[in-house]
Amino acid sequence: MNVLLIGAGGREHALAWKLSQSPSLGKLYAAPGSDAVAQHAERLAAGAADAPALAALCREKGISLVVIGPEDPLAAGVADALRAAGIAVFGPGQAAARLESSKAFAKEFMGRHRVPTARWQTHTDHAKARAALSDFSGGVVVKADGLAAGKGVRVCANRAEAEAALDDIMLKRAHGSAGASVVLEELLEGPEVSLLGFCDGERFLPLAPASDHKRLLDGDEGPNTGGMGVIAPTPHLTAEELADVEKKVVGPVLRGLRKDGLEYRGLLYIGLMMTPKGPRVLEFNCRFGDPETQALLPLLDGDLLSLCAAAADGKLPEGPLAWHGAAVTVVLASEGYPALPAIGRQITGLAEAAARPGVLVFHAGTTREEGVWKTAGGRVLAVTGVGKDLAEARQRSYAAADLIQFEGVQLRRDIGKVAARPGRPA
Repeated sequence: MNVLLIGAGGREHALAWKLSQSPSLGKLYAAPGSDAVAQHAERLAAGAADAPALAALCREKGISLVVIGPEDPLAAGVADALRAAGIAVFGPGQAAARLESSKAFAKEFMGRHRVPTARWQTHTDHAKARAALSDFSGGVVVKADGLAAGKGVRVCANRAEAEAALDDIMLKRAHGSAGASVVLEELLEGPEVSLLGFCDGERFLPLAPASDHKRLLDGDEGPNTGGMGVIAPTPHLTAEELADVEKKVVGPVLRGLRKDGLEYRGLLYIGLMMTPKGPRVLEFNCRFGDPETQALLPLLDGDLLSLCAAAADGKLPEGPLAWHGAAVTVVLASEGYPALPAIGRQITGLAEAAARPGVLVFHAGTTREEGVWKTAGGRVLAVTGVGKDLAEARQRSYAAADLIQFEGVQLRRDIGKVAARPGRPA
């Protein structure tokens, strides 16, 4: 079958790499794609949210499946428009995608369907939000309600930090219109786990559980980012705990989607906090995570295209999915990220890094000019090491990352240095 991949980032580079390996693939196209994605797919001139242009290209190229990478096209209803044109889509419609595009909607959904989550309040008035901080002792999480490229969450240890976060989000509009409404949430304790799975509305087939590292600096210091590294499988979710999550979280979510009439055919990402009282949902994403995808797809045994097509058709296999080994992904970011990243700086060492055993280098913010790779975004590259365990994967990832150079490169040095929970091996 001919497939169209929508998007242009590091997640889409990983998706293109994995989709291109499918024996059932005819031709892979990407819109708009990137210079890196072009190594696996033919680029098409259409914007990721331009539904009429995308539908026309699908008809012209004989495309029978569209895989949507980023969140913005989902929030804009691109999946709905393409399905209305008779094209199968891996990605939920606009109504279901509100689980990601509106944190307030997601909280209300969880409240209705008894999905365990943190205590919260929603506010559209800055003064009332400041006054409501008194209802949260022991820290508070301030979240911009709308999409903010993974940067709209502020974890605040005290009232002063929370007030500053509210000022930035609601008054200074650090995240634009996404901050017109905010969610205040109690601060939970415990390790975070990312659980991504294929969903056809009836079944949820999880990939290996992962742990993302959101803060810019070692030791989880510095500003929040879109993600500076990932480990998979994470030691913070045992097989028994996964079964508990499937019973207490996944089951109620699937039933709630059906009860609310929200058809969900795509990738469902559940962000969890493993608290002493059990799993609590922090957030939903309605697509593959970035950089989680760059760590998880190299571990997946099997045909990604077949899974996407089956989910889009509402006919996922019974499962479970098979995966092997472990992966550690380290993100190389530009100087100035996440505020004002520097771009246009020459990158060296890519071929040497990619040639190392068990290493994959995925491009997020790069461009190629006259054969030279240059930085073109905040998160530039994701270097994934795959090994028999996390220790081997980590060694491979950092050995490769150290071969790549560009002026002002930023990377964390502690990805994969996970501390075990009490009574658990690391």
